[in-house]
Amino acid sequence: MKISRWIVLLCLIVSSFIGFGFSNSAYGLNGAAPNGDKLAKATFSGGCFWCMEHPFDQLDGVISTTSGYTGGDKVNPTYLEVSSGTTGHAESVQVLYDPTQISYGELLEVFWRNIDPVDPTGQFCDKGSQYRSAIFYFDEDQRQLAEQSKLALETSHRLPAPVVTEIVSASDFYPAEDYHQDYYQKHPVRYKVYRFGCGRDQRLSELWSEGDED
Repeated sequence: MKISRWIVLLCLIVSSFIGFGFSNSAYGLNGAAPNGDKLAKATFSGGCFWCMEHPFDQLDGVISTTSGYTGGDKVNPTYLEVSSGTTGHAESVQVLYDPTQISYGELLEVFWRNIDPVDPTGQFCDKGSQYRSAIFYFDEDQRQLAEQSKLALETSHRLPAPVVTEIVSASDFYPAEDYHQDYYQKHPVRYKVYRFGCGRDQRLSELWSEGDED
């Protein structure tokens, strides 16, 4: 996450060698939870995964969020490898949710409002394909809903440029190292300093506040 984030991570770098080489097979690739549970999952990329956990954690019906890496070729990538931009992965958040309490469409609404959909170079202060915005769908229903929501956003003409957010089929998801999980809760001051320094909220306000009725 550029200089500001690297300063934070220098104090925690030893933790990055903890083995968290779990893949998407923990939940399968069909969006359903194991053991017949009536839960589903959604995966989104919106730049810094620290900043993408919080909006979903606040929602009724969301069971958990996990920061991780997806969309690349390397098996069990580390943070250092992904952040170098050489593995093809994007920093992502995987959301486990109860579809009887919250719909995939509602998750999409929260996703859009927490990213910059018109930035083709990354997200906010973080640049590179590893910080691209993307929706990773698990089935045809998710794909259609994602495409519909993107089209609705494009035709609303509320954004200053075309929407560049990718909609692609989900692939293996690798949870990030433990020190990245729930970072906004574990290190609230550092998190707020990074978020402010990256200009995330300023840009979100610029994109989404104007014209809102509430």
